[in-house]
Amino acid sequence: MELKSINSDQLAQGFLAGAKFLQAEEDKINELNVFPVPDGDTGTNMTMTVMSAAKAVMELDERDMKSVSKAMSSGSLRGARGNSGVILSQLFRGFSKVCKTETELTVPILAAACEKATETAYKAVMKPKEGTILTVARGIADKAAEAVETTDDILEFLSLIIEEGDSVLQKTPDMLPVLKQAGVVDSGGAGLMQVLKGVYAYLNGDEVDLSFDGEEPQKKAEKVYAYSISFVLVPEKTTSKERVIDFESVLKTCGGDLKFSNQKEFVEISIETDVPGEVIQKACALGSLHEIDFVNAIDKKDGFKRPAALVEETSPEMKEIGFVSVSAGEGMNQIFTDMGVDVNITGGQTMNPSTDDILSAVEKVNAKTVFVLPNNKNIILAANQAVALSEKKKVVVIPTTTVPQGITALINYLPDKSVEENKELMEEEIKNVKTGQITYAVRDTEIDDKTIKSGDYMGIGDKGIISVGTDKDKVFIDMISEMVSDESSLITVYYGCDVTEGEANEMKEMISSKFANLEIEVENGGQPVYYYVVSVE
Repeated sequence: MELKSINSDQLAQGFLAGAKFLQAEEDKINELNVFPVPDGDTGTNMTMTVMSAAKAVMELDERDMKSVSKAMSSGSLRGARGNSGVILSQLFRGFSKVCKTETELTVPILAAACEKATETAYKAVMKPKEGTILTVARGIADKAAEAVETTDDILEFLSLIIEEGDSVLQKTPDMLPVLKQAGVVDSGGAGLMQVLKGVYAYLNGDEVDLSFDGEEPQKKAEKVYAYSISFVLVPEKTTSKERVIDFESVLKTCGGDLKFSNQKEFVEISIETDVPGEVIQKACALGSLHEIDFVNAIDKKDGFKRPAALVEETSPEMKEIGFVSVSAGEGMNQIFTDMGVDVNITGGQTMNPSTDDILSAVEKVNAKTVFVLPNNKNIILAANQAVALSEKKKVVVIPTTTVPQGITALINYLPDKSVEENKELMEEEIKNVKTGQITYAVRDTEIDDKTIKSGDYMGIGDKGIISVGTDKDKVFIDMISEMVSDESSLITVYYGCDVTEGEANEMKEMISSKFANLEIEVENGGQPVYYYVVSVE
């Protein structure tokens, strides 16, 4: 079997197959996470990203190449979650830039698309790191360029680049020591390979279930028009028969559910429309109207209630500055609200919000400029994408990697300073915050030269795992001991939903007895997964 080109429908179906293959391997890809923490990670983020794009593709009324390309690109960009999801969306974006102007895709076009995909993804990352999904994508693009010289068969082409992608993926532990120590390959690269394998399987004629969640793809809901009009048009004697016949085509641009019955001396017409005046005006240009029936379709469906006297309402004046933050836990959310955050997105380590989630939050803020505090290193790229996609408001991302950094950024915001001055000030101040978190391991592994058993408690700092053990309190104290320096003055502890207030107070006493010269504060964060989040300043 040879395949010299694919059309837009084959591209759409192949993409959906890729999404299904990735979804099927979500849990296995999550297990490749270097840090054995009990929260959603690469597999979940990549799957939710590609499913956003798959939904956009499934909802298309017409699958021409431009529409399919746009759905793949915009759907994944808005649905992108986590660094791996953002990079995947940028790969789709670059790939789509090449495909959207074509009617059919051949091997040379696909090779060019692979090159553009890799170039776009690398540009999206400030400091690209080898041994990641980017390296796998680069290997695929390089092989694609070579394959153009040896084959014009798309199936052979895909087979060659998949073989190369798998080979590069297996080499990622040699490029990133942390992968080798943990005994895993790069999870993002593994996710990308699943997408390609799904595309190949569909184009090769393999049986692939393209339904999602047990349901058939949903089409967009039919348009509901506000008005329904019916009338009889009696054309003027000077009106040509051709103009009357053409009038049916004119009316099709004005609404839907058109009924056009052309009799010998008159025309019976009914149409649903949002522009009744335009319909009447165009009909009057041809002749006289009779038996006019005009109905508000919405009133007919829901009933009409005469409104009470209108009360003049004034919208609150748009303020200059607003804030959006990301956090998980009732206590954490309340802390940000009390500090002046307008909209708090529930998420963080347990669920990375998408670019669209961030955009939606920004739109809810009644401000001209909105500062976004991601509070997680795996959300910063998604937030940066929101900057480019926001059309009505200026979005400024402060690259906070932890909740304590987000709190520090807010504390240091000065209303009398400019946006640029505040951005610089906040970015400088968050560098002075050390963050530690206590959670448990979900599997055996070895990382940062520490042997970890499933169920062990781990103290995770800004640069890696600080302490490990079976005694949670000891792991906590060991972690803080590594974080405190001669310059430290304040320790703030946020206890999670699995820690009681009594336990938190006992922990405060232990910290106070060991660090008597430091100020200790304890807050109810209510965060899931992490027993304690602590900052040292």
